[in-house]
Amino acid sequence: MEQKQKLFTELRWIYTTTKEYPCAIRIRIRMRDLVDPDVFRNAVDTTMGRYPYFCVELQKTDGQYCFVQNHRPVVITNSPHGVELNSKDSNYHMIAFSWWDNWIMLEVFHGMTDGAGAYEVIGTLLHYYCSERYNIALSEEGVRLLGDDIPAEEWADPMANRTDLPVPSRNQMPTALGLISSAGLQSDTRHTVYSVAISEAEFMRFTTKNNGSPATMVSLLFSRAINKLYPDSKDVIRVSLCVNQRDALHAPLAHQSLVGGAFLEYGEQMRDLPLNEQAPIYRKMVSEQTQEDAVLMGVASQSGIAHMILSKESDQERIELAKAIGSVAQSVITVTVSYVGKANFKGAEQYVRDFRLWTSSASNGITIEMSAVNGRFILDFIQVFSSPLFVNAFLKELEENEIVYDLQDVCDLELPNIKLPWAE
Repeated sequence: MEQKQKLFTELRWIYTTTKEYPCAIRIRIRMRDLVDPDVFRNAVDTTMGRYPYFCVELQKTDGQYCFVQNHRPVVITNSPHGVELNSKDSNYHMIAFSWWDNWIMLEVFHGMTDGAGAYEVIGTLLHYYCSERYNIALSEEGVRLLGDDIPAEEWADPMANRTDLPVPSRNQMPTALGLISSAGLQSDTRHTVYSVAISEAEFMRFTTKNNGSPATMVSLLFSRAINKLYPDSKDVIRVSLCVNQRDALHAPLAHQSLVGGAFLEYGEQMRDLPLNEQAPIYRKMVSEQTQEDAVLMGVASQSGIAHMILSKESDQERIELAKAIGSVAQSVITVTVSYVGKANFKGAEQYVRDFRLWTSSASNGITIEMSAVNGRFILDFIQVFSSPLFVNAFLKELEENEIVYDLQDVCDLELPNIKLPWAE
């Protein structure tokens, strides 16, 4: 079992995380009943025994950062707020858990894993928690469990040692329509989450009828909403749809944060078409950009960024480089949409009443995190401002298409800070 992990995929995330925009994932799950803290402690301890590559501490050796095994207990707090990661409060772990009433929460450094990797941890946690909490024998099929033989493919970074990646494209995309500047929201800096629930069965019928898919349909409805708000804008409406790179890397078991993007442009030639003709255009864009060669081009770009970061001597130089690259990337995106896929937490899912996946929104506006759990789609509109302007425009699109929705709540975005050596 690997005891020291040199950082590579993680580097871009390490050097872009800040207190204002922490690179973290916070998953909040409302259970059917109040949380039993003793059962939850047992479930967390058993779960983390299955994921030794998440039980790590950030250290610097020979001038390079790495993850080393951290044998301290993973922290659980009875609080809705969680703890600072990579600090004394988290026992220097990059992962922590908390509970409050009937909510359980997982917080993890996004550079260590992505939504797909976090779902695996949640699946294991819910299996152990619900089995003991409700004294039932849940099926073990498809669930990662303590005692499994953990293959090397779960540990290895599939991007780190690739030498056969294609030369990344240097095509420069035109600037995209910016939500903050278009709406004049520069002074509105309250990071906010609007959570919207839709029946999974109803939305799937709607998307199928209109030749779409869940993520492309949400992308399209949002694009239509923005176009109606700013019909005369000369800037293109461009959605960045997150893409899981594992298939293209032939690394389905990898735990790292392996996220690329497909760019969906709401071009003039499609704006006057009916929705059922627009949806296939977006699907075609996704199909073309998720072919293996196209995804590997994105991997090559990310690998190049990691090598550029490693070429810099000081942490400050690396931070400045990562910030500059991030600014360029954000200027070509109107909104980001992320959908891990149907959660499928097996028999434990019947005990889940609500599910939220929060991340830091890109500083240019909104990230829409989609979750499909226990018969519902939850859309978390994660904003760097509080205005409901764009959410309301999206909800109007749902209404016009006779899609029933429930605005669950509006919350201040709360993510854990990640304490880093140069920020001390």
